[in-house]
Amino acid sequence: MRNYGQNKQNVRKPWLITSIIIFINIFVFILTVILRISYGEKVYTYLALYPENILHGMYLWTLVTHMFIHASALHLLVNMFALYSLGTLSEKIIGRKRFTWFYLISGIFAGLLSCLLAGLYGYGFWAKVFGTSTMYMVGASGAIFAVAGLFVVLLPKMRFSIIFIPFFSLPGYIMVPLVLIIMWAASIAANLPIGNVAHFGGFFAGLIYGYYLRVKYRKKIKMLERYFQ
Repeated sequence: MRNYGQNKQNVRKPWLITSIIIFINIFVFILTVILRISYGEKVYTYLALYPENILHGMYLWTLVTHMFIHASALHLLVNMFALYSLGTLSEKIIGRKRFTWFYLISGIFAGLLSCLLAGLYGYGFWAKVFGTSTMYMVGASGAIFAVAGLFVVLLPKMRFSIIFIPFFSLPGYIMVPLVLIIMWAASIAANLPIGNVAHFGGFFAGLIYGYYLRVKYRKKIKMLERYFQ
């Protein structure tokens, strides 16, 4: 945990790791578009996360690569905006090295959970809830929701807003679960291909790590809460 309470200018300073992650996402998106023009959808076989492959011990690297692949420019824009909004402050609070590992491990955990539940329950009606083992998954959302979950524990009173309605905000402990529930309900009702399990998995990972930090750094968390009142 970083030490707060002296130099407020540090809070507004940009952070390198988050910027690097965003740059990698943009670069990989452009590269994926180029590869799709040349090789078609089979590119996703080697980069996207297919539960069926993971459950058979194949293409295990996609547990990492899927976090840097996005289905469309809008998908990329929304995720990178959220990552920049949450990641820069999170990195400053917990440190660059800790943030890097937290982001990657949370994204991998979210992907693994999605693969497991899709493989076990992705049939019939439940396929709408958990996805199917043959449906690929891409995006940084799982890791981003982990960062949001971290804030829910460390700074529960910090207000969150949605990118499309920035004039409306709620405390994180209300807004983040509400968004998750609404997205899951909407995807079931409209049969939308949204990685809800990954979102909840990342959020759960963020809650666990946030609780660990809160217990280990009690005094610093109290200082942090006063600082961001």
